[in-house]
Order: sequence, then structure tokens, then C-alpha cells
Amino acid sequence: MPLASKPVGRRERNKQLKLERIMAAATELFAERGVDDVTTQEIADKADIGAGTLFLYAKTKGELLLLVQNSTYAEALVRGKQAAEAITDPLDAVMAIVRPVVECNRKQVENGRTYLREMIFGDPAEPHHHEALGLSQQTEEAVAAILRRDGRRTAQDAAARARIVSAIMFVSMAASFNADRPVEDIVGEIQEQVRSVLPG
Repeated sequence: MPLASKPVGRRERNKQLKLERIMAAATELFAERGVDDVTTQEIADKADIGAGTLFLYAKTKGELLLLVQNSTYAEALVRGKQAAEAITDPLDAVMAIVRPVVECNRKQVENGRTYLREMIFGDPAEPHHHEALGLSQQTEEAVAAILRRDGRRTAQDAAARARIVSAIMFVSMAASFNADRPVEDIVGEIQEQVRSVLPG
């Protein structure tokens, strides 16, 4: 007989509500003005919590950005994987995963570029940084799975090529010379580079 799930206590509910308010406040302010022009105090005020409380959820503004962006990245990755399932051509299937990730990263260009910088240089011990790296790994695994579909590639070869695809995507999104380019141009640039990586 299955055990009944334990009801969530008041303290946990309060923590979850505060986290939701923080995410909503940070999402709105970052989208309006960009991460560089928003202070943690403004986020705390908008979330109706103290600054000290805010730092219990994220120790830095960079961690707050990771918290916000991780959820949109995760949603984009789910959409991309679902789209890729119905596509037989390997390049088109890989790009079905890449496109929504690029779109989510470019909603607010400076936030997207800061997110990528935080992924590289942030503290890997921080939970939101760890989650961001996990999402990057999941993206590579999804690409590798596509490359293994026909059974002609080893898991090692597919993983190596997926890592290269990830690097291409990362550099194209983060490059300062791409800051003003539209999503379509960046996706096209990534596609041309990925085409050379995928085996014929």
C-alpha cells in the first residue's frame, strides 16, 4: 500500500512563495532594464522581502540571473527535444534543439550574454550555477542522442560531436560581434558550422 505524501509545512510553503516572488520580480526587472542596470535591493523591494532574505536564495545578482534564466532554458530545451523527435534529418533535428535555446537566450541580449558568462565563471558550488551546467549537459546529451539514431556512431563519437555543437552554439550566442544580430542570423550561422561537424 503506497504511503500518503507528507503535507508540505507552512515554513516550506512560505519559502516557496518567497522564491516565486523573487523570480517574478527578478524576471520583470531584468527584462525591463537588463541585469546590469538592476540592483539586488530593487529586486528585494519588488518581491517585498528583505535584502538579507534575498541572499538566502541567491548570493549574487549573477546567481539571480541564473535562477531566472535556467527555467526559460529548461522550457526551451523541452520544446526543442519534442520538435526534434519528429525530424529524421540529423542536421534539422539538431537545429530543432538549438533554435529555441538561441531564442530564449536572445530575448534580452545582454542578459543572455551575462547568463553564458555566469555559466563559465560562476561558482560551481552554487546551486543555480550547477543547474545551468546541468542544462548545458542535457543539451549535449539530446544532440548526441540524435547523432546515434542511425546506429552508425559510437556513443563516444556522438558525445564528442555534441560537445562541439554546444561550443559552436555558445560562442555564437556570446560573441560581442553578434550582439545586434537577429535570431535568424545567429541560427543560420550555427547551422552552417554544425553542418561541417555532422558526419555525412
